Amino acid sequence: MNTDRLTAAWGALRARSATAILVLSFTCVIALSLVSSELHALRGRRNAAPAPFDEVISERAEDLFRQGARTFREDTFGDEKFWGDTLKLHLAIGGARFGGVGPGVSPATALAVGLKVDVDKVPQPILNALKAGTVDLNDPANTLALLDAKAVVGVTAIRGAGGRVESMGVQCSLCHSTVDDSFAPGIGRRLDGWANRDLNVGAIIALSPDLSSVATLLQVDQSTVRSVLNSWGPGKFDAALLLDGKAFRPDGKSAATLIPPAFGLAGQNLHTFTGWGSVPYWNAFVANLEMHGSGTFVDPRLNDPERFPVAARAGFFDVRPTGDHVDKVTSKLAALQFYQLAIPAPAPPKGSFDERAAERGETLFTGAARCSTCHVPPLFSEPGWAMHTGAEIGIDDFQADRSPDRRYRTTPLKGLWSHQKGGFYHDGRFATLTAVVQHYNRVFNLRLTDSEMNELVEYLKSL
Repeated sequence: MNTDRLTAAWGALRARSATAILVLSFTCVIALSLVSSELHALRGRRNAAPAPFDEVISERAEDLFRQGARTFREDTFGDEKFWGDTLKLHLAIGGARFGGVGPGVSPATALAVGLKVDVDKVPQPILNALKAGTVDLNDPANTLALLDAKAVVGVTAIRGAGGRVESMGVQCSLCHSTVDDSFAPGIGRRLDGWANRDLNVGAIIALSPDLSSVATLLQVDQSTVRSVLNSWGPGKFDAALLLDGKAFRPDGKSAATLIPPAFGLAGQNLHTFTGWGSVPYWNAFVANLEMHGSGTFVDPRLNDPERFPVAARAGFFDVRPTGDHVDKVTSKLAALQFYQLAIPAPAPPKGSFDERAAERGETLFTGAARCSTCHVPPLFSEPGWAMHTGAEIGIDDFQADRSPDRRYRTTPLKGLWSHQKGGFYHDGRFATLTAVVQHYNRVFNLRLTDSEMNELVEYLKSL
């Protein structure tokens, strides 16, 4: 081999080796640098102070709010087992055309019984067709299209193969949300916490093809159950019917009570017209005993065959998931309560009351009319145990006696203007605020003039 060529080859090999060594060394330096940097960052994270507890609380609050809103608006708690599998209400909604029975429920019928449509959930093509007036409001297919879009407030439909409606469930928002009618009557942006005083719950349930389970529970026939349900009327629901079986008051009128608002509850000790318990108590009560979700509910007060014969017979005093059912309620009570407490009472629209008269009415409210004795501002209820007998407020004890404490709660007054439809008191016995004020003027011998009572009403409308 030529010596010069050998020398040149050896030189080239040494050069390449040196380059490789240099690259390898550089790579190792970078790798070691990255490892060192990561170790340093890890030590920093370990040694860093934890986030301030205020931040932890703030993050928790945001999380609870989001979870609670989702539960309030969307969660059925597994109640489709009752409304679908047991009552088969979905068959009446879908109608024979979609695997059910009868003509089905059209959008016109749905709106007529008080169901509401969240305009923000309506798909744009359907919204455009509604604006153009080209949607057939008498076709159940269009109701199902709205249900598929989750646009019907508080109702969920479960579809199967071929569009068949296989089941359905309901949410808290069915009764305790409405819409602002900004698009059309019954169609608009949702208003969570507002009582849906248009909703005819009884008429909707009465559509169920099979009410045998309710009839068996009440020990009557299905025809009687339908008659009772249809006696409720818009904006009312009888939560105690499945506890004591009392469908009518002694005067022959329905025992159903008005759907209450679920806003302005922050600071309130007890929920509902007759107390019963706190907000999470009532949420558990309704989710398990009224919506018939799958959860846990315990109240030994209901184990009273004399006062609550239906509840005692059915074991409603100690309800727990059985078989392959799981508790779909309890884990959601905290967030649901948080969300409800966050919903403020709505402020009255400008021009909806006489401001000068309301100012004079406020003086009467805290003075001669003695309203603030029980409706203590700014809660406008009593801090503490806000409960009274019927005699103390000048009415009968029928509805109070259907509750464990046999008392009526001092109802908070904020947002009163927003739920005037259906009347006032638990059963709507007073059609107007004027009638309420006249009642107290008479019962407590306040000796208010007509002018003063009108001023008091204007103040109530301003809250």
